[in-house]
Amino acid sequence: MSVVQSAEPIIMSFTDNAANKVHKLITEEGNDKLKLRVFVTGGGCSGFQYGFAFDEEVNDDDTVISNKGAKLIVDPLSYQYLVGAKIDYVEGLEGSRFIVNNPMASTTCGCGASFSI
Repeated sequence: MSVVQSAEPIIMSFTDNAANKVHKLITEEGNDKLKLRVFVTGGGCSGFQYGFAFDEEVNDDDTVISNKGAKLIVDPLSYQYLVGAKIDYVEGLEGSRFIVNNPMASTTCGCGASFSI
């Protein structure tokens, strides 16, 4: 008899560091309706680039990922390029920023802001 194992795929993840930073920025802004939106647009040195913006609106077809009460929203067009990605927040010599660790990206630019599939 064989055993079949199945697991839910990790669609996207939103790290504790990123969630904590979102909370901090929302508190500074004084608007608890804000959510972090991540999106993909054409352009950048590698073909596509990541973008981040705060948004109050969640559209019916958006995907919402929550961590520690903070919400990350992704539109359906961007979502297809971000399956399996991990959204993080880092502080280092290059400054502080949200980053995307995207397993679907075949190449990225040096700063990590653009990618190709």
